[in-house]
Amino acid sequence: MRVRESALKLKRFAAEEKKQKVRDLEQMIGEFEQMTGDLDRQIQAEEERTGIRDRNHFAYSTFARSAFQRRENLVASTSELRERLENATTERDNALTELEQADSAQQREDDRNRVHAPAETASLR
Repeated sequence: MRVRESALKLKRFAAEEKKQKVRDLEQMIGEFEQMTGDLDRQIQAEEERTGIRDRNHFAYSTFARSAFQRRENLVASTSELRERLENATTERDNALTELEQADSAQQREDDRNRVHAPAETASLR
């Protein structure tokens, strides 16, 4: 019985760990999207300030060019994080399903033990 309880605790721990990973990834994606929006606004402000919107123009702002590159890197990272989030969500859902199954098996065993325990106690008297 202790083995089953240990396995159940391990499954709970794994499920909590996977839930935390999903929360962390969602938070990172949110932060990256916010930074992307900030960079968009900075780029737009710089383009309005200089009056040059063509990135291929020789006089295009170096600040706007570097901000655009950072924005592109963030968009790529966000895309990669979304893929990782999909995988982490699937892993979390699987872990929660396994936990539910193990928990219900433990509950059934506990119920069986409660039903048999009074009968065993009465026969010992």
